[in-house]
Amino acid sequence: MALKRLNRSLVETNVLPEKVLQFGEGNFLRAFVNWCIETMNKKGLLNAGVVVVQPIEQGLVEMLNEQDGLYTLYLNGIKKGEAVSEHQVIDCITRGLNPYSQYAEYLKTAENPEMEFVISNTTEAGITFKGENPAAGETPESFPGKLTAWLKHRFEFFNGTADKGVTIIPCELINHNGKMLKENILKYAEHWQLSDDFKKWIEESCSFYNTLVDRIVPGYPREKAAELCEQLGYEDKLIVEGEQFHLWVIEGPETIKEKFPADIAGLNVIFTDNQAPYRSRKVRILNGAHTSMVPVGLLAGEETVKNVLDNKQLTHFVESAIFNEIVPTLDLNINELNTFANEVLDRFRNPYVKHFLLSISLNSHAKYNTRILPSVIEYQKRKGELPRRLVFALAALIQLFRDKDGKFGNSLNDDKEVLALYKDIKDNNITDYSTIVDKVFGLDSVWNGSLNQIEGLKEMVVGDLKAIDEKGINLALQEI
Repeated sequence: MALKRLNRSLVETNVLPEKVLQFGEGNFLRAFVNWCIETMNKKGLLNAGVVVVQPIEQGLVEMLNEQDGLYTLYLNGIKKGEAVSEHQVIDCITRGLNPYSQYAEYLKTAENPEMEFVISNTTEAGITFKGENPAAGETPESFPGKLTAWLKHRFEFFNGTADKGVTIIPCELINHNGKMLKENILKYAEHWQLSDDFKKWIEESCSFYNTLVDRIVPGYPREKAAELCEQLGYEDKLIVEGEQFHLWVIEGPETIKEKFPADIAGLNVIFTDNQAPYRSRKVRILNGAHTSMVPVGLLAGEETVKNVLDNKQLTHFVESAIFNEIVPTLDLNINELNTFANEVLDRFRNPYVKHFLLSISLNSHAKYNTRILPSVIEYQKRKGELPRRLVFALAALIQLFRDKDGKFGNSLNDDKEVLALYKDIKDNNITDYSTIVDKVFGLDSVWNGSLNQIEGLKEMVVGDLKAIDEKGINLALQEI
């Protein structure tokens, strides 16, 4: 017997007033932001329905509407030390709109006096100024263009009333995302020659918040979707999987806490006047640990992050790098840093997520530059010596990309200039370790000369590269 499609006749749901306009219907927003809103709603703290706007012409809103905005969220991972898989139906989405075919209806949502929040995740490339000039009734191409048109409609409909300004919380993974979005909206206001009163309303009545979001979301479980639907007893084409861990850092005035009481709901949402330390914490600990483990793990014959954490020697390397070399370079409370670091290790051990090292290895040199090098420099500044394991990771990275036995072939991807350099090393059979390191350190497109300015770095990398090449990764690891 065929399963019935998930809709509001199958499950008990709430009727919610539309208070959130959300740009984006993808996996991350549904597994993170909508789950946060759902949690606040269920605890009686927000009572907000979400209107989802499809930011590009092709998307999922038609499928979302076929399911009355409902979908099943599975959260899988380590929770209080135990592997946990739990699921729930998310019902905070009231409807989805495609502004390319429903532009008038999209603008009409701006006339709703209860509309209070705008949330977005349109990818890192979404917050851009394209300078388009749409005809009347035509959808602007860019996300900031669409939002400017919506804000203009709201401003005009409510005659510029101050209390009809909205709270705008972008979740795109770029630094100062709220500030950048506001700058782009004001650019469109200038480009479209909108009134000074409108610009003033944007500046004074609308609030823009910088954010940092963190949750691994594998997405739609294609391989086991049919099995899950059988277990659930209904067909759901929008099942989404996420990890248990979540973090949302929102930078701005304290007033946001009253409007958006996520912390009271027990969510891991931090309101702060400076998100920079949290961004550094995330980039250096989580991303830095990922980047440092990849070359060492691959050279040791491991395939996934969990494989690395199942290997006693590699676990010791990763934990020592985090707690002894990265954490001491950060300025947040030490207990808070250690708690976050332990949560990161639990995430790495997640039995439900198969995170391949090769997929993380993409653009590893640029990642080392942004995720690890700041820790190397700060460690030397504070301790007067170089961090042993973080430097070893750089030597392992060089050895990995040398790919002497051709084990990885075309599997290693990086910037064209980086790949060309390693091809040159291999084609010309360059084996002198000092020469190899000089060539890698000379990649100005990656390092901008920064590596050569770090005292003792070249000598240590040369020594580690020699040890890895001549003794193998396991013996070389033992020596450090």
